Amino acid sequence: IGSFPVHFDWSVSSESFKVEGGWTEHGKGETIWDRFSHEGHVFENQTTDLACDSYHKVDYDVYLLRGMMAPNYQFSISWARIFSTGRKESLIEKGVAYYDKMIDTLLQSGIEPTVALHHWDLPQALQDSGGWENDSIVEPFREFSGFCFSHYGDRVKTWITFGSPWVVSNLGYGTGEHPPRVKDPIITSYKVTHNIIKSHAEAWHIYNDNYRKLQGGKVGIALNSDWAEPRNPSSDQDVAAAERYLNFMLGWFAHPIFVDGDYSTVLKEQIEKKKGSCGKELARLPVFTEAEKQRIQGTADFFGLNHHTSRLISESLNSCDVGPNNVGDFQTHIDPTWPPTASDQIQSVPWGLRRLLNYISLEYTSITKVPIYVTGNGMPTEYNSDVFNDTERVDYLKAYINEAMKAVHLDEIYIQRFTVQSLMDGFEGPQGYSQRFGLHYVDFEDPDRPRTPKASAYYYSKVIERNGFRSAHLYFDIMRNNGFPLPTEEEMLYGHFPEGFIWSTATAAYQVQSILTNTLYFDSPA
Repeated sequence: IGSFPVHFDWSVSSESFKVEGGWTEHGKGETIWDRFSHEGHVFENQTTDLACDSYHKVDYDVYLLRGMMAPNYQFSISWARIFSTGRKESLIEKGVAYYDKMIDTLLQSGIEPTVALHHWDLPQALQDSGGWENDSIVEPFREFSGFCFSHYGDRVKTWITFGSPWVVSNLGYGTGEHPPRVKDPIITSYKVTHNIIKSHAEAWHIYNDNYRKLQGGKVGIALNSDWAEPRNPSSDQDVAAAERYLNFMLGWFAHPIFVDGDYSTVLKEQIEKKKGSCGKELARLPVFTEAEKQRIQGTADFFGLNHHTSRLISESLNSCDVGPNNVGDFQTHIDPTWPPTASDQIQSVPWGLRRLLNYISLEYTSITKVPIYVTGNGMPTEYNSDVFNDTERVDYLKAYINEAMKAVHLDEIYIQRFTVQSLMDGFEGPQGYSQRFGLHYVDFEDPDRPRTPKASAYYYSKVIERNGFRSAHLYFDIMRNNGFPLPTEEEMLYGHFPEGFIWSTATAAYQVQSILTNTLYFDSPA
């Protein structure tokens, strides 16, 4: 069991505003991230203006993908590059042609495109009229998604409506850490989620009604979520708090789309409970009409998951302050033994992925029977570290991919894809270019923006080539033919013994040395 199933998909991702640059080229409209960076809200006043210059480097980027033998590339379309104001009457032909070239060049290289319609970079013109908090935004998104399906759908077979929309709702309109810098966690952030869910459903129906039969593709959504582990697993209170955490993050979007068209009972009852106990409104959850519920339910052909880390969760009562933690009566913790990354928000907790995949299967995809796609997994390194020999990223990916393999083989979870974030270093929001997620190093000091593969790019290319980890068949044949017991399924997979575990050899080792000489170690994919 060193390999994933035969038709398992491997992918690499990027997002438009993080890599494209060309921020006004050929009439592209301003986005909320352009405005945010120009107003000086980013580390060292860095901007999205040039980024990785992918707008002029399609051939270069596809060359990198070919070098990795990547069979799939997941990227997002900049809405404002196609419709400068967000509306169809502002169509930009050269912007449309840019994505035509990207898609065609990928296909000519044997690489399937996966396209996200929206990953955070809303046209500023739409934000000026209220953005995602304005109910009227559903219609422009219908126009935009319909145009993309019509124009690109003959070649694109996998569509993601929204990438990590929780970040938009919570950080863009709740805490204000991201553009458009709205700080209203009581009303606006919940209304934004409401409109994103309705917009997603409309896009799915447009594809289902008009393009599915002809084009044969799939439309889903990519939701980001940590795993929530009870701080004390034997505490009923902490177990319930962890469940609330998942309902306030993942379930906020997943329950309406994958279960019954409405917000979960846990979410609704908790919000009402806090309103009663605090004597004031801490969160206002909008209400879907019965027609909207029917329109939303079941509108996904796959469950996309963006996952990077986990949290320990404990019950925390009696706070009447705003914010999801206080409304949800939970507190988050980090185990100090978890390996850190360049972001204080991301620690390496690979077993959390397997538990989250099991949770998603139980709560959501067992109902709709759709596959799970891991649409984003990765970690940042510091800019001033060893930028090429990124062994921390190799270790991180090895461990997380191994946990996905366990979920497939041992838990029989229906997972069809694993996507590494990201193809190259890019603009990472308020952190600018200081945190590096890329499999390829980008020199942002050089105006030509050269890319150089890191150790993790070589590592991931081997994983893709072998469809997982190195085959154990030769090793097993030797063991079997010489009377040695074969390992169990769990033993055949990657894992780590506890710290302090002692390894040793016995004097009888010489007896098997000749048998194993010149064979491959089955537990090394490198």
